[in-house]
This record gives sequence, structure tokens and C-alpha cells, in this order.
Amino acid sequence: MPSSNPVLNPSTFYSDLRSTPYTESMSVEGTLNKSAILLLCVALTAGWTWVQFLQQGIAAVTPWMYGGAIAGFVLSLLTVFKKRWAPATAPLYALCEGLFIGGLSAMLQASFPGIALQAALLTFTTLAIMLFSYRSGLIQLTEKLKLGIVAATGGIALVYFATMILGFFGIHVPALYGNGVIGIGFSLFVVAIAAFNLILDFDFIAQGARRGLPKYMEWYGAFALMVTLIWLYIECLRLLSKVRSRN
Repeated sequence: MPSSNPVLNPSTFYSDLRSTPYTESMSVEGTLNKSAILLLCVALTAGWTWVQFLQQGIAAVTPWMYGGAIAGFVLSLLTVFKKRWAPATAPLYALCEGLFIGGLSAMLQASFPGIALQAALLTFTTLAIMLFSYRSGLIQLTEKLKLGIVAATGGIALVYFATMILGFFGIHVPALYGNGVIGIGFSLFVVAIAAFNLILDFDFIAQGARRGLPKYMEWYGAFALMVTLIWLYIECLRLLSKVRSRN
């Protein structure tokens, strides 16, 4: 059953298991350490973008924000197709995404004071809850659950893609992106699906360690987790901005 996280799938295991010989293998602890490094990279560039916004305004950070988003997307594709490059591409991806979410957070912070901190707390609280649920067995990752996450994530991707295409023709869907009941409900659903993708990330890391994947796959596992965390943070920002704009 393929993971709903686009950077995770069964071929990740089998293709890299064939890439023997190697002397060191992937571990959960090593992957967590790499995840902490990537998180630090995100925080560094996000903080720099935030400072630039406060000192010079939106015009100063817009090129960095969109440039970071584009570069991050390209680096994510490189990492997916060239997993051996993950020790280099994963930190670069994190640095680029930090530019994007730092600028986005600063812009929303100007309209909704405190929203960035609220989104960060919500993101890491969700991470802790999902990790506890996975480790304790409270959430059992069955094939049906995997299928549900895959279907829901694919559906969300299709909705985002369709609305983006429609936007090029001047057609908008305010119900989904507005602050009404439907818009907030949609954001709640997306946040929930992003949270369940964390379970798939945890399972990928655990399976990779059990199967003895090569050491560089720690960086790939950390990268996969970071992709989900950044998505979750952005969706938390979107949800909070909808709720607060109703006041």
C-alpha cells in the first residue's frame, strides 16, 4: 500500500535494500537527530525572513518567499528521485522552505498578531499527540487506515490543483477558502489528514530502521517528516486565519 506522503512508497525500501553493500544502517535515533537538524535549518531562514519583513516590509521578503517555495519544490523532487543525495538536498530543502513559511508567517502576523506562535504550538502539539498515539498503539496503522489516508490526501491535492487551474481563468471557490462554516470545516479536515500523514512518516522511519536501510536514508526519512510538518504548519496557519478573521 503506497504512502499518502508523495515521498514515501514501498519502492523506497526495496530499491535501497538492493543498493548493498553498506557498512552502516538507518536507525530511529539517527533519523530523529537529522530531523532536529532540518527543523533548525527551517527556523534559521524563517527567522531571517521574519526580521527582514519587520525591518523593510513585504516588498523585501516577497522575492525570498516565492524563490524559497520554488527552490524547495525543485529540491524535494531531486530528493525523491535521488535519495542518495538526501544528506545534501534535505538541508537545502529545509532552508528554502524556511524562507517561504517565514515570509508567510510574518505577513499573517501583521494581520493577526500571535498567529505564528499559535500555529507552531498547534503543529508541535499535534506532532506529540500523533507520536504518542503511534508508539502506544492507540492508532493502529491498518491497511484500511492507510487506504483512507491515501484517498483523502489525493482528494485534497486534486481540490487544490483544480482551484488553482480555475483561478487562472478568474473562477474562484470562496466557500472553501473563505471564513464561513464550509471553509473552516474544509481546513479542519485538511489539518486532520495532514496529522494522520505523520503516522505514515513514523511507520516509514520504524520500518526503515528494522529493515536496515542504508545510513543516508536517515536524511530521507527526516526529509519526509519535514515535508509533512511544513504542510501541517501551513494548514494550521490557514485554519487560524479563517477563524480569527471572523472576529
